[in-house]
Amino acid sequence: MINQVVLVGRLTKDPELRYTVDGAAVANVTLAVTRNFRNAEGGIDTDFVQCTLWRKVAENTANYCRKGSIIGVMGRIQTRSYEKKDGQRVFVTEVVAESVRFMGGKTHEWIEHS
Repeated sequence: MINQVVLVGRLTKDPELRYTVDGAAVANVTLAVTRNFRNAEGGIDTDFVQCTLWRKVAENTANYCRKGSIIGVMGRIQTRSYEKKDGQRVFVTEVVAESVRFMGGKTHEWIEHS
């Protein structure tokens, strides 16, 4: 089986770094990725992809990137679900990053972090 994703896009907001109770760094970011074709009206649509970054990748991204930064993410798609307090089941699809490359934008850094 293959589960590998490569995305290049812009951060929609500054990464917010937090730590689990076990001390692992984690950051959730949204990546705005434009499509490679025009829609029926002639415009170009954008997808907003939820990404989860762990450990050093999360720390480095939070330290060096800001809203508007262009980053490349290599990782895997992961799905999960949870139940809200009102009993409604919520399904989540996200990319779990294995590596991030800073490609420019606000910080103009060219550093790969794994």
